[in-house]
Amino acid sequence: MAVARVATAADVSRKWEGSTRWLALVVLASAQLMVVLDGTIVTISLPFAQRDLDISDGDRQWMITAYTLIFGGLLLLGGRLADYLGRRRIFIIGLIGFAASSALAGLAQTSAEMFAGRAMQGAFAALLAPAALSLVSVTFTEAGDRATAFGVFAAVSAGGTAVGLIAGGLLTEYASWRWSLLVNTPIALLALLGTLAWVRKDVPAPHTGGYDVPGAATVTLGLVAIVYGFSRAEDDGWSGGGTLALLIAGVILLGVFVAIERRSSNPLLPLHIPGDINRGGAFLVALLVPIAMFAMFLFLSYYFQITLGYSALKAGLVFLPFPMGIAVSAAVTSGLLPKLGPRSLMLAGAGLGAIGLVWLAQLSYGDSYLSGVLPPLVIIAFGIGPVFISIQSVALHRVEEGDSGVASALLNAAQQVGGAVGTALLTTISVQVAETFTRNNPTIDHMVARAAIHSYDVAFYAGALFFVISILIIVLMIRVRPEDLAGGAEEGSPLARAKG
Repeated sequence: MAVARVATAADVSRKWEGSTRWLALVVLASAQLMVVLDGTIVTISLPFAQRDLDISDGDRQWMITAYTLIFGGLLLLGGRLADYLGRRRIFIIGLIGFAASSALAGLAQTSAEMFAGRAMQGAFAALLAPAALSLVSVTFTEAGDRATAFGVFAAVSAGGTAVGLIAGGLLTEYASWRWSLLVNTPIALLALLGTLAWVRKDVPAPHTGGYDVPGAATVTLGLVAIVYGFSRAEDDGWSGGGTLALLIAGVILLGVFVAIERRSSNPLLPLHIPGDINRGGAFLVALLVPIAMFAMFLFLSYYFQITLGYSALKAGLVFLPFPMGIAVSAAVTSGLLPKLGPRSLMLAGAGLGAIGLVWLAQLSYGDSYLSGVLPPLVIIAFGIGPVFISIQSVALHRVEEGDSGVASALLNAAQQVGGAVGTALLTTISVQVAETFTRNNPTIDHMVARAAIHSYDVAFYAGALFFVISILIIVLMIRVRPEDLAGGAEEGSPLARAKG
């Protein structure tokens, strides 16, 4: 009887390993897509929501900021909760909460209801994102399958911003601005059913001692202050009192957080996770690349709608080659990662990103989409795929299973802060450049359009610079070899020692 029971358990395990985990990946990727695109899907619908809910110009930013602020601030806490309470359990809670908060925001009748719903979306996204990536990490342990899974996840993460713009344009034009929020509810509920059917239960990390409440409080407040500070810089400028106070407070709080983690017996973020030179390099690249990406998305959106006069729908659709290019490059990268390793792929991807942005910076008045935008847009997409897949692979390389949630959260937090930095920094640069161009060329024809395009070009050059800095970091810090990718446990961990 015992033999029969063992055989049956093994058969079930093999069946799950063979097919069900790929269905689980579809569920996890769909949740990640919701989280990523929700940062941009409301961008195109914002003017319509502002009109219907009578939101003032000064308050309209909160429709976006309320989401990004809470999402970025709570990520590390959400990742640790996934480790301690179970990734699948936190993922399910995140899905239910995201469905409910999306409905609240989509059905909002006042600005307060809208902002509350968006903030709640951010809070539950902070549970969903790290739980989803850590579930991918612990589900796919063989090098080839792991690379494929990370490829799918990276393609969704990198392309989700563009998909959000496309979906926002479609839903706003053919349905209502409310559906740019309400669409999440049925998707989240379907993902919930898929989770119950296909995502295998995990064993939470053993937890002894108390929770790191001081660490959780300081890192959450620090991340919120930094993300909000960069958001304020867009409107108030870098020298504004509120901007400087928030950024300084954020840096101080994160410094206090590091000091707390050094002394804590049960830290929220074990410092050996970012302290490893490979993972530290991956987190730095994850911080820098979104700055360059946001340069492209933000200013191309302006270029399409203001300079070229595209409708909201058309402006979203012309971004379509970007997620398609990422899908192609992600598929190619997934096959190459176990053979070439992450370092060479990251270098190639960052190089393509820099080349694409430099090409895009040659944009001039009178250029068309097909000649001036489409070729560099595709090149950047081909570069982003290898970078994002390799970042995920290195950031979770040799991280113990019990720390995979907080490691995933740190990766998401780096990308979130990078996006906030990119939006504020490059917007400020472009505004100043446009003003200078206008003063220096008062008699030029089509001055407003030319000044805008010139400011976009400078922002694209700045984005390319961040890719170049990423290349230097990759050269100096990423040392993972192809044969290392098969290892799943951190060196020095009990699992690694057992394998040795």
